[in-house]
Amino acid sequence: MAGLRDAMLGLGPASPDSAPARLSSELAHAHVEFRACAYASLAVRLPRLIRTAHARADITGYSVLARCYLLATRLLIKLDEQQLGWMAADRARQFSESVGDPLTVAESARQLAVLARKAGWHDQALTLALNAADDPALREAGTQGAATRGLLIQSAAYTVAWQGDRDGMRELTAEAAAIARDLDGTHLHDLGGFSPVTVQLHLVSAENSIGDPSAAIAAAAAIAPAGLPSAERRARYYTDVANAYNRWGRREDCIHNLLQAERCAPQETHARPAVKSLVSGLFLSGRTTPELRRLAARTGVLNG
Repeated sequence: MAGLRDAMLGLGPASPDSAPARLSSELAHAHVEFRACAYASLAVRLPRLIRTAHARADITGYSVLARCYLLATRLLIKLDEQQLGWMAADRARQFSESVGDPLTVAESARQLAVLARKAGWHDQALTLALNAADDPALREAGTQGAATRGLLIQSAAYTVAWQGDRDGMRELTAEAAAIARDLDGTHLHDLGGFSPVTVQLHLVSAENSIGDPSAAIAAAAAIAPAGLPSAERRARYYTDVANAYNRWGRREDCIHNLLQAERCAPQETHARPAVKSLVSGLFLSGRTTPELRRLAARTGVLNG
C-alpha cells in the first residue's frame, strides 16, 4: 500500500518507456495479476504504471489512468483502505469522464457505490448504481454496455441486501441474472467477470448480508467453483461460504472453506482484513485445532 499511496501522491520515478503499446501491455499484466491474486507483483507493477501514465499527460495516459485507478480502487476496497479507495475512485471517475468512455464512467460509479455502501451510506450507494445503470450510453454500447448494466444492478442488489430488503434484493438479482442469460458467456473479465455464475456468486454474498446463512449455502450449492472466471472469484466463493457456515455455527465447515480459499489465492487470504477477522473470531471462540492454529499463523492473526 505504501507504493500505491506514493504513486497517487506523485512520488517516485516513472518508467522511461511510456509508449501506448507498453502502457496497454502493462495494464493487461496488472489485470492478470489481480485476477490471480498475485498482489506481491501487482504492488510493484501498478504504482509504476500509474506514475508512467501520469507522465504522459495526454488522452492515452488519461485512458490508462482511468482503468489503473479502477483497479487500484478494487484492491484498496479488498484491503479495507477506504481513505485511499475514495481518492482512487474519484480519480477514476474524473479520468473516465475526461476521455468520454461510458464503460469506465459506469464502472467508476460502481466502485463509488461500493465505497458508499461500506461507509453505511446505503441510499447514496443505491442511487449511484441505479443512476449509472440507467445511462442511455450503456444501452448504446452493445454487449459490453449490457454487461456493465448487469454489474451495476448486481451491486444495487447487494446494497438493498444491506438495507434488509430481501424481496428487493432478489428482484434486482433476478434482473441481473436475466441480462447475464441473454448475453451468454462471461464478459468483463477485467472487472471480475459478468455471467450467470458470477450473478449467483453475488447472491451468496447478498443472502449472507440479509442474515440468512442457510439461503447463502443453498445459493452456493448451485455454483461449480471451477466454473468461476478467476482465482480471485473462486477465493471470494470459498470465503463467502465460510462466512455463511460461521453464521450458521458450523465451525468445521467454515474452516474447511477458508482453507479452500487459501489454496486458491494464498496472498488474498493472508492479506484481507475480513478474512483475518473471521480467523481471529474462530481462534478465540472455540476449540483450537492444529489446522486452525496454522491458518491463524499464516494469516498473521498469531504474532510469531
